[in-house]
Amino acid sequence: MNVIRVNEDKAIRRVMDLISISGGSCQEQDVSAWIQKALTDAGIPENAISIDNAHKKSPAGGTTGNLIIKLKGTIKGPRRLLMAHMDTVPICAGCQPVREGDWIRPKSKETALGGDNRAGCAVVLTAILEAISQGLDYPPLTLLFTVQEEIGLRGARFLNPGKLGKPELCFNWDGRDPNSLITGAVGANNLSIRIDGIASHAGAHPQDGVNAAVIASIAIAQLQKTGWHGLVRKGKQRGSSNLGVITGGDATNVVMPLVTLQAEARSHDSKFRQQIVAAWRDAFETATDSVTNAGGQYGSLKFVEDIRYEAFRIDDNSPCVLAAKAASEAVGLRPIAQICDGGLDANWMALHGYPAVTMGCGQHEIHTVKERLSIPEFLAACKVGLALATGM
Repeated sequence: MNVIRVNEDKAIRRVMDLISISGGSCQEQDVSAWIQKALTDAGIPENAISIDNAHKKSPAGGTTGNLIIKLKGTIKGPRRLLMAHMDTVPICAGCQPVREGDWIRPKSKETALGGDNRAGCAVVLTAILEAISQGLDYPPLTLLFTVQEEIGLRGARFLNPGKLGKPELCFNWDGRDPNSLITGAVGANNLSIRIDGIASHAGAHPQDGVNAAVIASIAIAQLQKTGWHGLVRKGKQRGSSNLGVITGGDATNVVMPLVTLQAEARSHDSKFRQQIVAAWRDAFETATDSVTNAGGQYGSLKFVEDIRYEAFRIDDNSPCVLAAKAASEAVGLRPIAQICDGGLDANWMALHGYPAVTMGCGQHEIHTVKERLSIPEFLAACKVGLALATGM
């Protein structure tokens, strides 16, 4: 059996260099440029590198699209895809990483690290660079570095899948435990709700108004009472919903004429998720029809839903799951297939027809000033990446 090894010093330096680059969502151009230079310096031809127009399709805009590298390989075999997202959350801006023993942490106590997901980028980059430097054969490969993951998986959503070369085995790095193989994830819908009431003077003519907040309160109370808000359990079906943002009102002496709400519904079962959405719609429609002013006038409702990402599940015996398990075991890990209740780039990859197993790479306490990266876990992920890139 081949011993899977990587140059640990270079891998650690690589992830620290990537973490040092500012590149939040919609601002990934410098990260992309750094990765491209590392690849061309290693001998990868520029014509193998392309950038799609996902940022032009995304409502958030952005400075660059997804970075795609398509390699012919040195041996025949099914094409493999290795991917990670480039963007970080805003609290990572200006981070200077420092090494303390087995951990990489931010130097400042006011920034997060950005190991989410520069560690994933470093894993993918290390895989191909180690294959080249060690003279290892590898099958046709596609490397995908996505944008705008942190603001709704938009890079993966608006990806041009025709540029990927039809990979048969797909692997994504994003998360903590390298033993964890995420083979499925929940789906989610966004709910945007607008209630227009009728304004009136709250002291002189309160009876002439229709208070939008009252309508919202009736609807929310009904959802809570009937079990459609929070953790939703209906027989064997499970899901969740949450009212996350509510805004309205300008003054205490005006009957509130407008309330807007932002909410979400989640479930691994898309049909049940639609039932949750339907329950929310019904509650707000009923509430809107239950409040009138002295003249018999009603408020109005605008209820808009859209799919944030669809649920997916990969069979435990599928080739990509079996390959991920074998690679993990080859480097001494104990892989466990798991289902995730959050969204991943893999949700949209599955919808594009390229289901991807997502693996951890040592990230801890992400999106906080306590964020840190476990060096042993990161290096284990790098070895798994090399094994999957080469088919070792």
